[in-house]
Amino acid sequence: MDAAASPAHGRALRRRRRRWLRWLIALPLAALVLSVVQVATIRFVDPPFSAFMVWRQLEAWGDGDWSFRIAHDWRDLDEISAYVPLAVIASEDQTFAEHYGFDLKAIERARKNNERGRKVRGGSTISQQTAKNLFLWSGRSWVRKGIEAWYTVLIEAMWPKHRIVEVYVNVAEFGDGVYGAQAAARTYFRKDAARLTAAEAARMAAVLPSPRRYSIAKPGPYVQRRAQAIQRQMRYMGGTGYLQRLE
Repeated sequence: MDAAASPAHGRALRRRRRRWLRWLIALPLAALVLSVVQVATIRFVDPPFSAFMVWRQLEAWGDGDWSFRIAHDWRDLDEISAYVPLAVIASEDQTFAEHYGFDLKAIERARKNNERGRKVRGGSTISQQTAKNLFLWSGRSWVRKGIEAWYTVLIEAMWPKHRIVEVYVNVAEFGDGVYGAQAAARTYFRKDAARLTAAEAARMAAVLPSPRRYSIAKPGPYVQRRAQAIQRQMRYMGGTGYLQRLE
C-alpha cells in the first residue's frame, strides 16, 4: 500500500507546487497590469480621491474621531491660479520640466546629508510625490519606495508634464485633511483657487514638507521666510511663463 501510495502522493505534491508557482507568477503580473491600467486611466479621468486621503480618514476613525471629514474639491489646471503650479515647482522640484521622474543629483545630495544626520529638501520629485500621494501609503520602507519608483516611471511615461502637476496640486495635502489647491484656497483664503495670488500660492507651497506641522492660516517665521524665498524663485524661473515648458 505504501509503495502504491508513494507515486500518487508525489504527483499530488508536484501538482501543488506547480499551482503555487503559477500563483507566484500570476499575482505580480496581475499587480503590474493593474498599475498600468490605473495610471493609463488617470491620464484622462480625474481621481475622486487619493490613497493618502483614504489613509487619513481611516486614521481619524481609528482614533475615534468620527466627525473628521476630508476637504477636497478637484479643479482642472486652467481653473487654478497659474501661481500655484509655479510655486510648488519652485519649492519642490525646479528641474521638473527637464527630468524623467527622478532628480539623481538631488537624491545623491539627500543621501549624503542624511548620512551626516542632516535632512535635506529636494530628494523627491513632484512625479514621485504624485505617485506616493495618489497610490501608496506613508512610510519609509524599501518596499514602498520600490513601488513608488515603479509608479513614477509609469506616470512619466504615460502622462504629459502638465497632467502630472495638475494631479499633484489636486492631491497634495496643504493642512490636516485639506487636499488640493481648491480646498486649501477655500479653507485658508476664503476664495477659489483661480483667484490665488503669488504670495498666497507661495505660502501654500511653503508648508508642503510638513502640512500638519506648519500652518497656512497662521504662518510662523519659518513659513514666512520660506514663502518669500519661493516667491523669489518663482521670479527667477521666469514667472508663470515657465509653465509653457510643460506643454
